Amino acid sequence: MTVHPVQPKVMADQLKVEDISFAYLINDVTLLFRKHFDRRAVRFGLTRAQWRALKALHRRPGMRQNELAEQLDMEPIAVGRVIDRLQAAGFVERRADPKDRRAWRLHDTDQARGVIDDMEDIARGLRRDATQGISTDDLQTMLAVLDRMKENLQGLDGPVDEG
Repeated sequence: MTVHPVQPKVMADQLKVEDISFAYLINDVTLLFRKHFDRRAVRFGLTRAQWRALKALHRRPGMRQNELAEQLDMEPIAVGRVIDRLQAAGFVERRADPKDRRAWRLHDTDQARGVIDDMEDIARGLRRDATQGISTDDLQTMLAVLDRMKENLQGLDGPVDEG
């Protein structure tokens, strides 16, 4: 794997982990993924947020809005707006919950199922393009490192010691 030193004159073995700046690079990669995904998916008229919601509903039909919000790590009100747009476009339908008449269950429609495979192809193609020249071993190492970083950062959200 390539090491990206903060200062070109510093040798990689002299760097401390905390001195290696990588967050901007991660952000840049994320922004580029979003840009290229949006360009490829524009013909379906779906935003990334709509696609994520649709994909989640396709995998687990019948979720309530609050369950979907939790799965997507979004606020319920924001998910409500996404669902409103998907429903207006004919991709999602709300059905009454048979056990709770105040609640609605969300389901993807036949129209949505008609674009799921195409959207998956777009995502797969973008991942293929982004990982060109990267070995599977390097990719798996990167994923393990990113997972560990995520766990470390999530651990910062734990209880505050007011000791």
